[in-house]
Amino acid sequence: MKVTLIATVLNAAGHVEDFLASVAAQTRTPDEVVIVDGGSTDGTLAALRAGEGEGEGIVVLQEPGANIARGRNLAISHASHEAIAVADADCMYEPGWLAALCAPLEAGADVAMGFTQPVIGSFLDACAASLGLPLDPGEVDPATFMPSARSVAFRREAIDAVGGYPEWLAIGEDMWVNHRWRERGMDMRFAPEALARWAPRPSLAATWSQYYRYARGDGQAGMYPERHALRFATYAGLSLALASRRGWPKLLALAGGIAYARTPVRRAWARLDRPGDRALATVAVPALMAFTDAAKTAGYLAGLAGRKRGDGAPPQRASSS
Repeated sequence: MKVTLIATVLNAAGHVEDFLASVAAQTRTPDEVVIVDGGSTDGTLAALRAGEGEGEGIVVLQEPGANIARGRNLAISHASHEAIAVADADCMYEPGWLAALCAPLEAGADVAMGFTQPVIGSFLDACAASLGLPLDPGEVDPATFMPSARSVAFRREAIDAVGGYPEWLAIGEDMWVNHRWRERGMDMRFAPEALARWAPRPSLAATWSQYYRYARGDGQAGMYPERHALRFATYAGLSLALASRRGWPKLLALAGGIAYARTPVRRAWARLDRPGDRALATVAVPALMAFTDAAKTAGYLAGLAGRKRGDGAPPQRASSS
């Protein structure tokens, strides 16, 4: 099976060379690489053109202003092969990544789902990664897993069956596609050895923006309404409990908070070596969870408001999840 690797980039000069190096170092190299640049102004395009000129098998396309979904669709339309692997220029890939990701497709799967591990360079990295990234593949339920497009591969007919990536959706386009695949009963197989390494956002401001944008995409696309409703209800109940003059509501809220933060705190402890950092993470992780939950709340409400105004145009059937 021949495979085309696709990616989109925008002002990625700080890491695109590392990304290209990790692609070139694959034990199974892609038969073709198609990268769409959305209008970089920082030297990214020059780095890509250098790789293209060195015979790396890279096809570079330009479409200034293209969002991620549009860029991926454009790359897929120029791909020569029926197997498509999607990568993220923010990531670096272990040498066996592509081989492991292609194996399920060669065994008959429609979609292969890779695994992501964080690059931990700071205390914030360890705490932020623990909110959303499992420690190991054992935490993943392949029957319900929703893969990130930083590490996924599929047959062309699988993406064609859902109409491609939704270009009306600025963020969350990969989750929208995942939902459509699950609805159609696609054969989606987990490939835990297909390992991508991704660095969490470097600051609290960037972390806020990340979660705000993800949740705004959820609101715009109508994804995860129950999850967001539960978040609203949880914090409303917490506020009432803390405002109560009785002691038992506060104790109940404390127990609920401990249960809520238990898994992320456990992950942070595993990713930190020093006892002092682990003790601090016991407080910092729940605080960061509240911080990102506030970002999600604001983003989801903004997405719902945009949806009501008609921002974007989700297909009628696919707008619910």
